[in-house]
Amino acid sequence: MSYPKLSDEEITRRGKELYENSIRAQVETPENIGKIISINVETGEYEIGDDLVVTSMRLRAKQADAALWAERIGFNAVYAVGGTLFRTA
Repeated sequence: MSYPKLSDEEITRRGKELYENSIRAQVETPENIGKIISINVETGEYEIGDDLVVTSMRLRAKQADAALWAERIGFNAVYAVGGTLFRTA
């Protein structure tokens, strides 16, 4: 297994920045709310789907050592463990 070249903090920073500045306006549509988006923070490529593993694997098929960030479109987290997801869009 290969590992990304970036720190966890840098992946988080880049992922959030890409989503907010370049991707959000394109993907936050009624049909995508609640779906998962995985983003390659080095290239800006992304995949949308219902499953985190599937969207991540699609990106890793293109670049095995991709540094990935994931969001649940329109919500504050990908998953809620012992809590509640809050709608943001």
